[in-house]
Amino acid sequence: MPPTSPTIEPATDEDLPRVADLWVHLATEQRAYGSHVLPEENRATIRETLAAYRVNGGLLVARLEGVVGFASFTVERGTFELDATRGLLSNLYVRPAHRGEGIGTALLEATEETLEDRGVDVVALEAMAANEAARRFYRRHGYGTHRVALERPVDRSENDTHSKEER
Repeated sequence: MPPTSPTIEPATDEDLPRVADLWVHLATEQRAYGSHVLPEENRATIRETLAAYRVNGGLLVARLEGVVGFASFTVERGTFELDATRGLLSNLYVRPAHRGEGIGTALLEATEETLEDRGVDVVALEAMAANEAARRFYRRHGYGTHRVALERPVDRSENDTHSKEER
């Protein structure tokens, strides 16, 4: 029997503890791809951030037997005038046990529809460069590279593992 389709809906205040738990799992997974974000140390901060997303209508949850995924997003409000209104997808996460069931796609589509209803022309997001599964997911949904972020340690010791050609 195929998996049941998830219900995608705005998060409630009661969902915030579970969504914060899911965010901690997301942040923990991202450490394997080079993220510097400390998961547990940021639990209180992300709970407040998620509450702000919820109040502004930018927090969706996917429900099956409870909350199994979430997306947080907003309309960009910067100081520069732009030629396009950008939506920013901050987080999209589905519990590993439910990946491959179309839940991430349902969350992404609901996010895009909500942002389009708010006048957004383009949606921007970030994925860890080493997280090929996430990058493949977004490419399948029409996302392409827009900007590339680079980083390196500031320690310039002789133990630097990068060759001069890579610099």
